[in-house]
Amino acid sequence: MLEIQKALPEEVGISSESILKFLKRLDMQNIPMHSVQIMRKGRLVFEGYYAPCRKGELHRMFSVTKSFTSMAVGKLEEEGYISLDDPIIKYFPEFDSENVHPWVRGTTIRNMLEMRTCHSFTTYKADFNKNWVESFFAATPNHKPGTVFHYDTSSSHTLCALVEKLTGQPMLEYLKDKVLREIGFSEESYILKDPFGTSMGGSGLMATPEDLLRFGIWLMQRGEINGKQLISRKYLEKATTCQVENMVKGPTVSECQGYGYQIWMGQHESIMCLGMGGQLVLCYPKQELLCVTTADTQGIGGGNQFIMDCLYEEILSRLSEVPLEINGLDGEDLQNYTKQMQIRPLSYVRGKKCTQIQNQKVNGRKYAFEDNLQGFQEMSLKVETSGEGVLTFVLKGNSYHFNFGYEKVQTDCFPIHEMRCASSGMWLDENTFYIRTLLLDTACGSIHFQLFFGEDDLTVFMKKDDELLFSEFTGHIYGKAAES
Repeated sequence: MLEIQKALPEEVGISSESILKFLKRLDMQNIPMHSVQIMRKGRLVFEGYYAPCRKGELHRMFSVTKSFTSMAVGKLEEEGYISLDDPIIKYFPEFDSENVHPWVRGTTIRNMLEMRTCHSFTTYKADFNKNWVESFFAATPNHKPGTVFHYDTSSSHTLCALVEKLTGQPMLEYLKDKVLREIGFSEESYILKDPFGTSMGGSGLMATPEDLLRFGIWLMQRGEINGKQLISRKYLEKATTCQVENMVKGPTVSECQGYGYQIWMGQHESIMCLGMGGQLVLCYPKQELLCVTTADTQGIGGGNQFIMDCLYEEILSRLSEVPLEINGLDGEDLQNYTKQMQIRPLSYVRGKKCTQIQNQKVNGRKYAFEDNLQGFQEMSLKVETSGEGVLTFVLKGNSYHFNFGYEKVQTDCFPIHEMRCASSGMWLDENTFYIRTLLLDTACGSIHFQLFFGEDDLTVFMKKDDELLFSEFTGHIYGKAAES
């Protein structure tokens, strides 16, 4: 198994001060980080977790999953199951019919790896209740395959289905047998399944941050661990070098540098496994630097790019090729900062402390809502001077509540889908209370409540940053104070 060795940053040409500046810049810009790991020259020099996130916990990795799907497809080719130039329809005759468009029929496995399918969208999103794999073959295409880059998660999902169909195993279990156990991947890791039982090969990986670090090490070592070549070097070289230009469609500067097989080319000669919300495996082979992050940047425009820019400006551009003098004070400052790393409450984000509740008559008061599409019937807010609060609501006849911190973050289980969360709230003005709930579970996103209290009524605006769940928590609802 891969052994991870540790070193002081200065021993591999990174100053502790540079790492501290990197962390502080993320903090000052309110980038909601969950973990950071930095490795150089094969040795781990920094590892930090933002409370309540902890080492060893599974985290949703979103589109980093695609890079794992690519490696599984590479193993299929190596073992003779497939050729990359086979049309994908060959392996799914159950979805073949005279209605299948010729462009779909002509789409190859290689096209799918390169995100050069005939679709410019994720096909299953048109109707989550219909078979996600079948949607790839049934949707009407809009361009010839093998031509232009369009990010299409349904292609990754269908490739995962291909792996599972040919091996008879869940994709991650197949990869564990072939590769991941050798690199020390956690046995607890898994991939969420779609409603029809196929692993979500485009977005569903649940793994630890250290799992991603080990995966990054393996990529940096060109697929070799402990003298064993665990995947075809020829395939891996194709996967990690530019196969298609994506400048027209890349959403950020770092995502305009080209695309391999489900792996991004990045700035500064990097290769990247990228997941929505700040799940990043950033490999810089030339500089022998590897950085892995988990976070929740959803709803923050350019959040992932900011992380990469900070990494370059504070660390990558300041590397030394020789060991640096060890400064005990810098190292101590970094250690102290690491011990205090935490997800910040709203009062920190806003730059001011919460004021005490302005109008005691709304504290704990029940409000009954008019008919609404979401199905909310009642809500009440309770804020204690001790720094704790609770939001209670009735939704479709069922009563729920969750706790939040006031001038602090408090963990709880968010109702409906029963997910671990961390929440904080604050008064924005004398009438408006804001609660932000960060989901730290199989969903990694956020839910937001803005409550405006009138003389005898309540207007609530809700939004959620999550792809599939919590649709109840969107839009506006209005109600009046219930009779005492």
